[in-house]
Amino acid sequence: MSLGKKYTLNTGKEIPLRGYGTWQAAPGEVAAGVFEALKAGYRHLDLAKIYQNQREVAEGLKKAFKEIPGLKREDIFITSKLWNSQHRPDVVEAALDDTLNELGLDYLDLYLIHWPVAFKTGDELFPLVEGKNLPDGDVEIDDSISLVDTWKAMINLPKSKVRSVGVSNFNIEQLEAIIKATGVVPAVNQIERHPLLQSNELIAYAKEKGIHITAYSAFGNNMLGVPLLVNRPEIKEVAEKASKRLGTTVTPAQVILAWSEVGGHSVIPKSVTPSRIVENFTDIELAPDEIEAINALGKERRRYNIPYIANKPRWDIDVFGEPEEKPATHKVNLGA
Repeated sequence: MSLGKKYTLNTGKEIPLRGYGTWQAAPGEVAAGVFEALKAGYRHLDLAKIYQNQREVAEGLKKAFKEIPGLKREDIFITSKLWNSQHRPDVVEAALDDTLNELGLDYLDLYLIHWPVAFKTGDELFPLVEGKNLPDGDVEIDDSISLVDTWKAMINLPKSKVRSVGVSNFNIEQLEAIIKATGVVPAVNQIERHPLLQSNELIAYAKEKGIHITAYSAFGNNMLGVPLLVNRPEIKEVAEKASKRLGTTVTPAQVILAWSEVGGHSVIPKSVTPSRIVENFTDIELAPDEIEAINALGKERRRYNIPYIANKPRWDIDVFGEPEEKPATHKVNLGA
């Protein structure tokens, strides 16, 4: 089982490094997955409004509190995220209240701006440009709402409802903008990070500023039909070496998760299979040469989660400055 490693955020709160992710969990699976994760020892849950499964997460929590001896709310670090259609400052707290209501909780440990992208404000998760239809229409971007405006609303949320606030999918320029405008440094930046997208410059910046990094899509991403990184021969080779060195079976998934935590970062693998949930929570220590072998994969740099090309409906906005995003009509409104 995991050693239960934690990292102290710039707010003084501790975040467990190994978390349980709920993105892309199918309906009917999330409640059981959350319960199995908590039973296995996870004490960090990663959620989001857009996953549309927070009520099911609440069912898993309720069962866990009832059936796992001694488990209390304060034992679990729970993260959720502000969705793009709720970026307007006057609706940010109401969005948090909605999430708390779905989860049946009084507070979150961490609340993140999910993307540095503001959609048209409203109840629709994907408001489409007028005259467009799913699945090929574009989401309506609201260029009048800036990151600074939304961040100001986030940092003014009542501490009784959220212990720490942060961001997700932000680059250095976007982080600089909100920090310079407010003087408040996000507690966390949750980013796509895996052996093919190591984001060393962003991580160095985050370390300098005291921003904790949480990695999602640690195994890559199968949204585009690309094999997951656990199938890479280089990862399998490291797993075999680690197995011989440690005298126990080490899986490719365990190798990637251990690599993800090097440097004190957290990682949030998702599975709904009980045996995999336990496997993903098992902690190993990689040898320096094993870490270097994984680092070498960074030469192939690949980002999977680019909304302009990966999402339907399309987000016609340049989020990361990747070559694939150059044709986008909209740019992120940093604010001042």
